[in-house]
Amino acid sequence: MWLCYNVPYMKSAFIELIGRPSTGKSSLLNRICGHKISIISNVPQTTRNKVRGIYTEKRGQLVFIDTPGFHSSEKKFNTYLKDLAVTTLNEVDIVLYLLDVTRAIGHEEETLISLMKNFKQKLVIGLNKIDVTPNYEQQFQTLLKTSFDDAPKLSLSCKNGQGVQQLLSVLFEKAPEGELYYPDEYYTDQTPEFRISEIVREKVILNTRQEVPHAVYIEIADMEMRQAENTLWVRGFICVERESQKGIIVGKGGDTIKKIMMQAREDVAVLFPYSLELDFRVKVRSKWKRNDMLLKKLIM
Repeated sequence: MWLCYNVPYMKSAFIELIGRPSTGKSSLLNRICGHKISIISNVPQTTRNKVRGIYTEKRGQLVFIDTPGFHSSEKKFNTYLKDLAVTTLNEVDIVLYLLDVTRAIGHEEETLISLMKNFKQKLVIGLNKIDVTPNYEQQFQTLLKTSFDDAPKLSLSCKNGQGVQQLLSVLFEKAPEGELYYPDEYYTDQTPEFRISEIVREKVILNTRQEVPHAVYIEIADMEMRQAENTLWVRGFICVERESQKGIIVGKGGDTIKKIMMQAREDVAVLFPYSLELDFRVKVRSKWKRNDMLLKKLIM
């Protein structure tokens, strides 16, 4: 069912969310779209792909693209993530640059500000986490006024929703006229395979030590819809770099992997109109973060 609003014109735009790791990009995306689209954790660079969230209302449609946190590092894995965020800037109508005002301005922020100067005409700036005090909002405002005097700058709290409606108004005002890209009932275009993989990875991150999360990726081996049972069976692997990490994820007597699967089932259950069974094993794939072919498949 397509929207049939009686309005003089519709707006539609692709919008990239860009910022340093843990600025709240994924939280903002989920709040705007009203669904869990991007997985969230306190681990930097949890987002590894271009994740689309779709917001549609009477003014039109905004398609948000959540990208990995911009992190200055020469490691191959981080370079792939950073390149994905940077190349997407040329593909969108609007760039939503999100800053975390609870962290002082540092080298990464200065690098991003310099990069954003190339996209002034399509730039909107969000100053997030203003609900946390004390913060550096005033220092950011002063710096941004010097570099981006004409760009809209909005104070936000993705946690409590402060400023989000004002942000949407600014984005619709900046968006070009155009038809909807997706039917109005869509809030993401992610495949079931991708959504299940991301939720399993999120639960691994939340249930393991700090040394494990960046060493993990999820591999779906098989998906089978059993019509008689109205159940989707998903088999796959939680892949890590070292045997010690495998032991952490499995846990004593398999307790940790059982907990991960239970939490993943609960989250996935609300996404699909049928039952779901998850069967995931842990396997070691050493040095996978140096494998170009695999990284090109995982980071896209």
